Amino acid sequence: MLNKILKTTIVLSLVATVAFGANSTRFNVIDGDVGEKYEHLLGSSLESIGFGVSDPHERVDIAYAKRYGNSEDPEYDKDWAKNLDNLGFFSITNDKALYPILKIAPEVAGFAPFNQLIYKKSSENKTFIGHLDPNTMLDIVGTQDESVRKQFVAMYDTLDTWTSKELGGRVETKTFEALPAKTMMKFEIKVDKSVDMGDFIDEFQEKYEAAFEDKKYIIAGYKNFKEAFEEDLEMEFSEYDAFFVYSLCHFTFSYNVFNKGRPEGGIFAPCSMYAYIKKDSNTMVLAMPTLANWTAVLNIKDPVKQEWVKKIDAEIISIMKAMGAKEIL
Repeated sequence: MLNKILKTTIVLSLVATVAFGANSTRFNVIDGDVGEKYEHLLGSSLESIGFGVSDPHERVDIAYAKRYGNSEDPEYDKDWAKNLDNLGFFSITNDKALYPILKIAPEVAGFAPFNQLIYKKSSENKTFIGHLDPNTMLDIVGTQDESVRKQFVAMYDTLDTWTSKELGGRVETKTFEALPAKTMMKFEIKVDKSVDMGDFIDEFQEKYEAAFEDKKYIIAGYKNFKEAFEEDLEMEFSEYDAFFVYSLCHFTFSYNVFNKGRPEGGIFAPCSMYAYIKKDSNTMVLAMPTLANWTAVLNIKDPVKQEWVKKIDAEIISIMKAMGAKEIL
């Protein structure tokens, strides 16, 4: 009887870690098309609050039209429809604010950089600008340290205040019920310390990029935090021998989600896979939020989109294993 009670308690506690009501997204909803104004502000005003844009991807909707809306393109979609007037991914970070966080909580890089999304549907005259809720980001990557969480969320408070001040509009937030059972995919790769660390990283990155590009993924961005902190900001980052983040995009997958009814899904794009080697360690750790988070947080019910999510999650894991990475379950 006691064993049964204990088992029930454990099951309930596990469910409690993934089943809850939480904020999913925060958007400023602004009348009209403010795309040009927004892009100007990113280049002229965003740095005033400590944020910088890396690897911007503006007007992705135009790229969709050129490929999937072009009958002469091999990727032409016979069901093509122009559903978006604007779709832009702007990967941003506040490096100085992230500095003390990443020193003790490297998993936060699962959303660093993160996407400040802009989209406008063709069917309505309003623009959405926003991001995934920061507390949900932390829940996905598994950060529990309350001090870290407080510092991380404070960055977004500053950003949200700036967005409302510069662009106005009404603030719209949404909620979701539960995260998936597996919020992260994690891997390890042995580091050969007999060779120069720079040579090891260069060889790994060349292999990594080729492996994903071979499967039709786009390397949509790259952020080297070790270099940004130590060389650009002249701040020691000795806890790690290496720390970098790749942004990945599967263009056809994104098109089938964002241009087919769920442009707000762009808050998760591009997907960030971080990699680090702790000082004196012979292991590289790599991790990325699963795309199953998209289905859960955005409450995606469309079976076609659900299958796409499952396919991409499985494929990324397969690519990493083919490179010799060991999945950490």
